[in-house]
Amino acid sequence: MRIYLLLGIVSTFTILSCKENPSEKATESVVTVTEEAAPTFQNKAHQLVYDMTQKVGDYMQLRDKKDVVYTYSYKTPDGMEDVVKEQYLFDGELSYGAYQKHERTLTQYPGLIEQGYDGTTYWLKHEGVAITDAEALKKVAFNRPTNFYWFTMMQKLTDPGLQYEYIKEQKIGDATYDVVKVSFEAKDNKPTDIYQLYINKKTQLVDQFLFTVMDFGKADPLLMELEYENIEGLLLPTKRRYKASNWDAMVTAEPWIVVNWSNVKFNNGLQKADFMQ
Repeated sequence: MRIYLLLGIVSTFTILSCKENPSEKATESVVTVTEEAAPTFQNKAHQLVYDMTQKVGDYMQLRDKKDVVYTYSYKTPDGMEDVVKEQYLFDGELSYGAYQKHERTLTQYPGLIEQGYDGTTYWLKHEGVAITDAEALKKVAFNRPTNFYWFTMMQKLTDPGLQYEYIKEQKIGDATYDVVKVSFEAKDNKPTDIYQLYINKKTQLVDQFLFTVMDFGKADPLLMELEYENIEGLLLPTKRRYKASNWDAMVTAEPWIVVNWSNVKFNNGLQKADFMQ
């Protein structure tokens, strides 16, 4: 989803003031004031999601940061791990990843691999040499937008074209949650992913959510648990873990897959050229 929802309707009006001086010709000064009207919501679920984005920081606040660089680590229960230097330019959703360790991704290319999306093309390099293998590039075309989406997910949950449904109120442990289903408009009858958010009624944060991965035929949900960190005024879910579940958020006995973001830095002065092959 690459278009961002402007929930507010912007109205502009002009204030005219005349200089009161009988000895001089009256002059006008024009002041432009912009006001943002109250958002219009589809339903209660939509408002809960919007309120959550106001708590963590909305997409306009994220875009104001211009770009981000951080370290992404992904570790599976078998001990295999990817460690990636990720960088994004928010304008255009440009994406780059330098895989310093990749025991789970494109393991046929030992050593440094680099993936990128320059706004038009997905590309891959191994030790500085371009890779044109179609199957490898398919993985890049999945990884780049997926990693970008996970980083910006909370903000992008108010993208246009999303559908919201209030499921129920549910108590888990000491916390009470509003459970909200978020789904995407289907295109060409292709199955789309579902996100079931557990919004903490006290903090307004998504403590956990269920999700599908329809690109890989994964219709049974996975449960993602989140821990947040305040970085430059944005609450980011920098500690994450997930595993198989059901739609009641009951997890299996399987071990967790662990994902962490560290060394998050905004406003690095990145340019489009930094994402070119």
